Amino acid sequence: MIDEAAATPLGLQEFQRLMAPFAPFEARPELAVAVSGGRDSLCLALLADRWARERGGRAIAFVVDHGLRVEAAREARETCELLRGQGIEAHLLTWTGPKPATGVQQAARQARYRLLRDACRQRGLLHLLVAHQADDQAETVVMRAARRSGSDGLAGMAALLEWPELRLLRPLLGVPRSRLSATLKVLGIAWIDDPSNLDPRFERARLRAAGTVPPDRPVIEGQRAAGERQMAEAAVALLDFDRDRALVLDRAGFVQIPVDLQRRLVSRIVQAIGGGDHPPRQDRLARAVARLSGPSSRGKSGRGGDFTLSGCQFALRQAEIGRRLLWIVRPENGRKGRQPLIPAAFFACGSVDATHLEKSPT
Repeated sequence: MIDEAAATPLGLQEFQRLMAPFAPFEARPELAVAVSGGRDSLCLALLADRWARERGGRAIAFVVDHGLRVEAAREARETCELLRGQGIEAHLLTWTGPKPATGVQQAARQARYRLLRDACRQRGLLHLLVAHQADDQAETVVMRAARRSGSDGLAGMAALLEWPELRLLRPLLGVPRSRLSATLKVLGIAWIDDPSNLDPRFERARLRAAGTVPPDRPVIEGQRAAGERQMAEAAVALLDFDRDRALVLDRAGFVQIPVDLQRRLVSRIVQAIGGGDHPPRQDRLARAVARLSGPSSRGKSGRGGDFTLSGCQFALRQAEIGRRLLWIVRPENGRKGRQPLIPAAFFACGSVDATHLEKSPT
């Protein structure tokens, strides 16, 4: 167990290195930060704001009051006041309406992300930072291992997720909670401990109370980092955009990559373009991959074999030049209310002219 008294605070220079894999950002980046009042998210908000201000931008904090405890509203207001006292713009978001009798944590999570996404969309914020850290990651792997998750599940939470209107970033996944505590202590900032973290009704709380030894943290980080690099390389090699800004997947290149990577790439594409909160079911994903890489039934126009998956349309077409076969991916009809972001691996490599990025002066 880590000695919190000996933990090293997390400084801005190290945080800059943690943010580097998510680049590029706008010339003056505005970052949304989900803040609960606990040590992890408070530390993230402070570091993110310093990081953004050094680049001419700022962080905007969103504090969600789930209304599940009597003290929650007061704690949320106090957290907003604390953040404003640090020069950070803070907004209170409230989950209203009846609460479920069962599955409370899952429902609260869904409500929290719905409120956060709506708030970001209304303000045009492209990046939402959340404060999951290394201890959370280790617990996640233990829980997924108990459910016999596949290789992606056992790699832990992804550092980056693409939604149609924004990117979800987790820059602290490799940082233990003890270091975040040390950072706030150095700054003289108190935090709020949510009692639900100790409530034995919830799986994470039971793991902590039992003192379950998590897998070796560097192994978890290595698996996830290797998977993300592999995904980024495949995305850059195989994805492009047509003149209508639809995503284009090169079929010949797709059939050459391993099946496991095919599935992960398609899963990432449909979450980015279709806007779903969860990846497709494994059976549907397997059928989609088989259709994408199997023999085509196209006619002279290149049409044929078209299908839908998780809010996306896949259409097989022949390129005007070179006669290559391409899969064109668009949001399903009736789901075109928002222009989806391009997949983040592609976005980060700067291989297209992303219209929402502000040009730096030359």
